[in-house]
Amino acid sequence: MSHALTTLPRRAAALTPVLPVVAVPVLLALPLTPDGAGPADVVSGLVVVYCVIRLLRERRRPLSPAAAVVLGLPVVGLALAAVGASSPEAGLAGLGRYLQVFVLVPAAVLLLLRDRADFRLLAWSFVGLGLSQGALGVHQYVTRTGASYQGENIRAVGTFGPHDVMGMATAVSLGLVCAVGIALGPASVRQRATAAGCALALLAPLTLSFSRGAWIATALTCAVQLALAGLRRALKVAAAVAATGVVLVGGFGVGTELLQQRIDSITRVTDAPDQSVVDRYTLWASATDMWRQHPLTGVGLKGFPEYRDGHATLALSSASDIDGAGVTYDRQPLLSPHNMYLLVLSEQGLIGVLGLVGSWLALLVCGLRRLLRVRDRRPGLDCALVACGLLVWVLTDFMYGDIGGPSTVLTAVGLGLVAWWALAGDERVDVMPRSGAPERVEEALAR
Repeated sequence: MSHALTTLPRRAAALTPVLPVVAVPVLLALPLTPDGAGPADVVSGLVVVYCVIRLLRERRRPLSPAAAVVLGLPVVGLALAAVGASSPEAGLAGLGRYLQVFVLVPAAVLLLLRDRADFRLLAWSFVGLGLSQGALGVHQYVTRTGASYQGENIRAVGTFGPHDVMGMATAVSLGLVCAVGIALGPASVRQRATAAGCALALLAPLTLSFSRGAWIATALTCAVQLALAGLRRALKVAAAVAATGVVLVGGFGVGTELLQQRIDSITRVTDAPDQSVVDRYTLWASATDMWRQHPLTGVGLKGFPEYRDGHATLALSSASDIDGAGVTYDRQPLLSPHNMYLLVLSEQGLIGVLGLVGSWLALLVCGLRRLLRVRDRRPGLDCALVACGLLVWVLTDFMYGDIGGPSTVLTAVGLGLVAWWALAGDERVDVMPRSGAPERVEEALAR
């Protein structure tokens, strides 16, 4: 008894560094406040402060030179765009948000995660968030209490509401990517079966989100993960997904007429596009036109809404209808081009694009290089597939969306997982399980 009591503090102390990071996806499962805010953003800032305090107390170097360069690449473009903003307030607000998502939170996650056990614990928290949001989303679809879509309140949005229709789709997609990566790894049969079951369960809410961008990004990411894991496993998982699709469409009636129209619209973006596609194309053209007039530094952070109407054609509806999921009818202004690359290009110019995209590509190259190193000897392959999958999903989804809303902080934590796998030293990535609590955590996850 006394031995058990003495080991409890050691277990808690061993898990302490990663627990604040795990709290971010956990808090995203809670309902938002009426003004659309959530505690996860605040906690992500506290994670950064906590990381700084630990560094000062332990008196160790914050980042390796390579990690500092890769994560610091966007800073120059962001600083120049902040100076060129229409007002100091807009510049500071935009600078803080970009630094939070692409620099500070990823760096904090990189520093707080110590080994593969911490990585897997955080990855499983993504899966848990996806399942909780997805369960609510399916309930919204079945009970017709979701966000409005084509006049019916059937769109699954989870706790994020109609103001952030991509929020639940993002949480479910990232959870699915993590589950697929774990299922394809070298863990025990029970763990891989559990992860595969979670991935299959997340297909239904992802479908009911009616998010074409999330569908495309998830399909491409899972295909990449399967290819990296090996042909034999790819065929097995493809067969399981096909069988699940048959059950969903034939058994539960997920393949409704509205869903079929949404799927068909992916291939009709040029022949007969709906208004959302027309708006997106018009916003893309506006962003490109802004960049042509300000090629190096863009129009400044938070400048797209101010310059939009001066560059948009009459085809732009300027706002989208939102309704349902506990919200009365409203018109939501279209304040971004819904393309991260074009948003950065228009507001930060070539300097900003080279910094941000260069940082992401460096993470991708480093992550893939380390993945190829572990693919033969297997330990850590699940972490590699999760990290590379998360980055591929984010880079693909950024072609159809951008940062904004409470779910953005989940992207920041995901990039932290990517940064840990790509940039952490070999002594942390290849380390054997620690004695004490983390070793038991890894054993528990393996079971």
